[in-house]
Amino acid sequence: FLSCREQPIFSTRAHVFQIDPATKRNWIPASKHALTVSYFYDATRNVYRIISVGGTKAIINSTITPNMTFTKTSQKFGQWADSRANTVYGLGFASEQHLSQFAEKFQEVKEAARLAREKSQDKTELTNPALNITSHQVLPSPIISSNGPGEDKLFRSQSADVEITTEKERLKKMLSEGSVSEVQWEAEFFSLQDNNNKLVAALHEANANVDQWKKQLLAYQEETETLRQRVAELESQGTHDSSSENNKEELSQTLEELELLIKAKDEEIQMLKSQKCGRWEAEGEREETLQKLQ
Repeated sequence: FLSCREQPIFSTRAHVFQIDPATKRNWIPASKHALTVSYFYDATRNVYRIISVGGTKAIINSTITPNMTFTKTSQKFGQWADSRANTVYGLGFASEQHLSQFAEKFQEVKEAARLAREKSQDKTELTNPALNITSHQVLPSPIISSNGPGEDKLFRSQSADVEITTEKERLKKMLSEGSVSEVQWEAEFFSLQDNNNKLVAALHEANANVDQWKKQLLAYQEETETLRQRVAELESQGTHDSSSENNKEELSQTLEELELLIKAKDEEIQMLKSQKCGRWEAEGEREETLQKLQ
């Protein structure tokens, strides 16, 4: 794929990716490690190419045309569509500076390819009198006919141009949708991570509150049981002195207050348990969403 007439004009290191032909959204790594990616110039054919070799295989073999565009999608990642290869190439660089250098060189090579094409067209028009006519007058639109070989060739050329334009639009749309989808999924992932941290903190707090209320409830229950035993002892003695009656009334009142307090604490524990269940359900929904996202 490389001829002796081609010379490298710029080289860098990057991780190479290609768009998944099945989904048109995901990136497929071309190798496990970073590869050398180079711009080559063919002086004989006057064309520029981007080439990257992995072992004995050409990972990238892309001829630069004036209508290509290199797009920076992040600080260290860029991509371009190649309609001839029917794919989209992606490059991940070690730094933002390396990405900027590659993008600047892409723009230079693209401009050089445009000038080379114009120069080639001008040379063809000067050496071909039939084509030189088109620079002075506008020929009438040909009638498409199966009898005229000239008209048939023009028809096929126009069809090829339409097909290339359609393919370009499809690749641009695919590239745009892939980038937007990637950003949306990334934003949703970070949002889920934030919600997960909040849920974990809330669950820890709920667990701590439930344990605290359980300890208090147990202490109140033990105190209530002790007071009940004391009231039962006083009633069995059957004493009627004023001091005993007063103690009995005080104990009964304290017992009622503790029973009301126990009831209130029990309701709070039930409420905390229901909140805990709701948070566990939210945790389950989050896990399910994370699995779908992955």
